[in-house]
Amino acid sequence: MKLFVCADIEGCCGITDWAETQPGAPQSEAFRRQMTEEVAAVCRGALAAGFDRVVVRDAHDSARNLLPELLPEQARVYRGWTGDPYGMLSGLDGSFSGVVFTGFHSPAHSGGSPLAHTMDTGLYEVRLNGRIASEFLLNAYAAARIGVPVLMLTGDYGICFDAEKELPTLPTVCTQVGSGGGTLSLHPRAAISLIERTAAAVLTPEYVETAGRLRLPDSFTIEASYKEHPRAYRNSFYPGAFLRDANTVVFESNDFYEILRFMHFCM
Repeated sequence: MKLFVCADIEGCCGITDWAETQPGAPQSEAFRRQMTEEVAAVCRGALAAGFDRVVVRDAHDSARNLLPELLPEQARVYRGWTGDPYGMLSGLDGSFSGVVFTGFHSPAHSGGSPLAHTMDTGLYEVRLNGRIASEFLLNAYAAARIGVPVLMLTGDYGICFDAEKELPTLPTVCTQVGSGGGTLSLHPRAAISLIERTAAAVLTPEYVETAGRLRLPDSFTIEASYKEHPRAYRNSFYPGAFLRDANTVVFESNDFYEILRFMHFCM
């Protein structure tokens, strides 16, 4: 079995401020290590549960955050952005048995994290078929489009709660709870240990065969609301898109790949 791990950072244990997520900032080094250790925990658990190959996609900012030497030797790592519409899932294909999301976070226009956002901090909110959309939901649909199930999620309480509404049987590990500008988190080592134990317990061949799968809607309407209206105006010229109001661009399609293409150029 082959596992794809998509790794973000804003939902990792203890992260509270944007400076802690920015490569090169002094305070970011500890959280790069925490991000890597949480990914490594999933890798170790998956290998113990029966996976024979794990591919990790560094999916935050520059996509050059993980410390590869801390991962198991069986892991392979995608670094940097290829520039294709699959974005955070670039490299995923139908040969994978499943995908795990680590370090994911609450969406824009929610209070689940001081760092709540969706794709781009210049966006006030993103809605898909009328509902506030998280990066988890958008990427889970992208995986579903090519037939790859979501097997596990780690991140803040807000994203775990939202994900369980989409996939009620999805195993999740909540690393912290956001409140206003603060967070209440597990001890970093406790989070790593819990993630590894959960992965080892659930990522078995039997679970992979029976894992719940997202059903793709028949059609999609994505609404991107920008904090600055000139950006919305510019992006409204994307083929097929239109302005709903001064700050909101709408795009519709029956194919989720076209939604991904819109996101690629406009979000």
